[in-house]
Formats: sequence, C-alpha cells, structure tokens
Amino acid sequence: MNRPEPSLRSDADNADTLQRSLTGRWRIPVTIADNHFVYKSLSNWSCNIAVGCVHGCRFCYVPSSSTNKMRHPLADLGVSDPDAQWGDYAFVREWDEHAFLLSLQRAEHTPVENLRPLGGNRAVIFCSTTDPYQVTNDTAWNFHRKLIVRRALELIRDRSTLNVRILTRGPLARQDFELFGTFGHRLMFGMSLPTLSNRLAKIYEPGAPSPFKRFETLQLARDCGLNIFVAMAPTYPECDMDDLRNTLQKIAELDPLTVFHEPINIRADNVERIRSHAAALGEKVHTEVFRTHESWRGYALGQMGMVQLLAAQCGLSARLHLWPDKSLERGATPAFRYWLNDCWSRVSEWPQECHKNATRM
Repeated sequence: MNRPEPSLRSDADNADTLQRSLTGRWRIPVTIADNHFVYKSLSNWSCNIAVGCVHGCRFCYVPSSSTNKMRHPLADLGVSDPDAQWGDYAFVREWDEHAFLLSLQRAEHTPVENLRPLGGNRAVIFCSTTDPYQVTNDTAWNFHRKLIVRRALELIRDRSTLNVRILTRGPLARQDFELFGTFGHRLMFGMSLPTLSNRLAKIYEPGAPSPFKRFETLQLARDCGLNIFVAMAPTYPECDMDDLRNTLQKIAELDPLTVFHEPINIRADNVERIRSHAAALGEKVHTEVFRTHESWRGYALGQMGMVQLLAAQCGLSARLHLWPDKSLERGATPAFRYWLNDCWSRVSEWPQECHKNATRM
C-alpha cells in the first residue's frame, strides 16, 4: 500500500494555542509500568513520558489519582496545587536507556497467566496519565519528548514482542506514522474524540488541539494503513442526541477497529474545574447532573444508552466498547449487574492474534 506522506508542519501548528506553562525535567526516568486497568481493556502496561499535561482537560481524573501523590516534588518545581493548576505544568521524564530496558524485560517476560484475565492484549499504552504528543512553549522540552517517545517505541519494537497502543489528542503524532507502520499488527493508533464541537472542546479541553485536527489526523492514519481506534470519551452533559449522532457518523467513516465510550465520571475536583473554567469563558454548562449520585447516574446511563442506539444506526454496534464506571454497581439489580459485567469483561479488538507466548530479549 502506498502511504500518504504525513504533513511535517511545525509543533506550534499542531496546537490551537500554546499557553505559558511550567515545564522542565522530572528526575524519575521513563519506564514501562503496570497500569492496573481493571474495567478498560486497553493495555497491560503504561509508558508515561511526563508528569502533568498542558492539554488541561477539565474533566481529567489524573490530578486526583496520580499527581496529588507527587505534591511535594511538584511544589519544589513551582506547582503549589496540582489539581487547581492542572494544565499549567508538564515535566518531561529523564531518559535512562538501561532503566527502560530493565522495565521492558520485566514486562516481556511476565507470564501470560499473571496478566489480568480480562485482557490488555499484552500492550503498552502511550500514555495513561499524560499525552505523548503534547506541545509546550519550551523548545528543549518538545525536542526531548520527541526523542524519548521515538526511542522507547524503537526498543519495544526491536527488543520485545509486546504490542503498543497510542492514545493521544495530539496531531503531532503524524510525524511518527512511518515508525508506527513498522510495527504492523503490533500497534494500534487512537485519538480521543468526544465531540466535533469546537465550542464544547474549548470549555472541556482548553489546551488540546481542535476536534477537526484530531479527526483529520485519524483520517491520515487510516489512509497510511495504520490500525486505528477512537476513544469517544468522555462525552459531556451538553452532548445531546444530535451531537452524539454527528460524532458517531464521522467516526464510522474512519472504519475503526474499536470505539470506546464513557461519560464524565466524578473525580475529586474535576466538576469544580469544569464549572469555573466555563464561567471564566462566560459559558453555562450542565454541571447540575453531577450534584448527586442519582443525577449523575441518570446522565451516565442516558448517554451510554443513546450511544448504543446511535452506534447501531451507524453500523458500529459490534465495535462499540462501553466503559461504565464502577460506582454504577451501587444498588444495581441482578439484570443491570449482568449488563455491567458484560461491559467490563469485554476484551477489545486487536488487528491480529497477539503472540502471547512468544518472548525474546
């Protein structure tokens, strides 16, 4: 197959705006680590290239689950409140090839029976707590990010049999499409695309490239012959039937292997981050759906139901993989618990059978 030549525009062209952020180096090096995903069949391991993320998605769970645990070293770097300042800092990890190879060897030689039974396709995800293709206003930071992502991928390709899942909001990923292609069936490329509405994206994902740029990147990835998936996640309370239909119809044009979906889940201060940022923009958002567990439950189940219906209309039912939150199990009837377990036990598609028992190093 002839592969289209990826556009090599400058880094700055790949972000709508580059806000002034706290950047620098994080002394702990890049490694492959267990990601402990339980209900999302994405991967068995994560490779996170930075602490923090300049996309600053208002709904993000990471400040509550990850960076708050790093409060003291972040304070030394000028971050006084990791949650409130989410989106204002990104510290790229150091590269230590020996440390990376040790972590790669541990993952490679993990017996299959020791991996989670619900499956991560023996894959490493780039990334689970940051974005591998974010762009900052720090030229040295951007250059270092590029080097470590490429080198990490090359080592996984050449020194292991592990698979790779790329999940990003960054169109800059197109600069690595040729490298992705050398993995064959071992790599899947995906982007987060909750909506095609620029207005909603500016409220909920203020530092991320526009939905159009992401869709355009997915089209190019498909045309380059890459194996693609889409994370239609998380969809917002303002994503009504028309918005969801428009997004799913465009996603169907891409012919992805999997479409993941979830609504926004309540985590720590993410609702207040959404509300305050919208207010600063003079926008009104429907944060009242997060007021109680019952109101959030109605919103979450309502959206998943609409997405199931619309996916059927778009011919995507077999590829739709819902991510219902664990808290929905509270007070569930036996029938509803059966539906939840069915969602949670689904193993996401992979282009070809993974070579689960093959190892080399």
